[in-house]
Amino acid sequence: MRKNRLRLVGAVTALLVAAGIGVGSPAQAGHQQPTLADLAQRHGRYFGSATDNPELVDEPYKALLGSEFDQITPGNGMKWYATEPEQGVFDFSKGDEIVNLARANRQKVRGHTLVWHSQLPEWLTEREWTAPELRAVLKKHIQTEVRHYRGKVFAWDVVNEAFNEDGTYRESVFYKTLGPGYIADALRWAHQADPRVKLYLNDYNIEGIGPKSDAYYKLAKELKAKGVPLHGIGLQAHLALQYGYPSTLEDNLRRFSRLGLDTALTEVDIRMQLPATEEKLAQQAEWYRDLTEACLAVRRCVGVTLWDYTDKYSWIPAFFPGEGAALPWDEQLTPKPAYFALREALGGR
Repeated sequence: MRKNRLRLVGAVTALLVAAGIGVGSPAQAGHQQPTLADLAQRHGRYFGSATDNPELVDEPYKALLGSEFDQITPGNGMKWYATEPEQGVFDFSKGDEIVNLARANRQKVRGHTLVWHSQLPEWLTEREWTAPELRAVLKKHIQTEVRHYRGKVFAWDVVNEAFNEDGTYRESVFYKTLGPGYIADALRWAHQADPRVKLYLNDYNIEGIGPKSDAYYKLAKELKAKGVPLHGIGLQAHLALQYGYPSTLEDNLRRFSRLGLDTALTEVDIRMQLPATEEKLAQQAEWYRDLTEACLAVRRCVGVTLWDYTDKYSWIPAFFPGEGAALPWDEQLTPKPAYFALREALGGR
């Protein structure tokens, strides 16, 4: 079945290209067809993209970002190193720029991220903290940022990447100093600062059922039982063709739903070993379709966010040498087979 669908993707795409359909961007087509966001809204979902401040000087890129999607995630502008570069000195200018762009485009914003082991400022990582000191620093950072964006973001990735692949806790400065309770504290502090915003835990390699996603399931169940304000689990969905598709994704989404939690696919890209062949692009398209259909099949999966939408600004080549072509638009902002597969999954043509 999968092979037949792969062949179908390639054949349909070839016909579209031969007919001159879809070879330019949807923005260039003057909105004669519904966007991915339009199609997702018919299912009660959003369809979004990450972006980053340096990209916003690229007007064709910004135009498509504003027209095709109804949700934006700042890739870096809300992270700790950007928002509190010196202790107690806050700078929200980068996040504000993206929030203002989103508001002008009537897009909603996912806040990303409050607590993470990476991209921390040197003042935080280069000294030893006592537990009371770090608790105070963490609480102030979370509540200052959440209050600043109160009413401007619909959800926060409160704690990002808290577990190792085997399901043990990642030994971040927060875990080593405060123990696992820092996660519940972070959620409570964020909720105090904005009682209406949805609060998520977010991680990669938790799309399928396995030790890492089991750890999140166990933690989420414990937090819910204690009344900790956790509202959702973000599955990043940074996938790679060479490692196989997470076939238990839909079952995994359903088990979190049964805990009373929303889920979201938060940082989607599907990389491949270069060069990108027609066969690899067809397989990638199939995976994009399958991911989207899994989300649509589970009522509490609220939306899909690409980790930027074009290969022009993908993070993949810099972090995975020899890999790339991970997104539905190429470097010239031309839709790839994955784009048409997404449209098909959402019920468009």
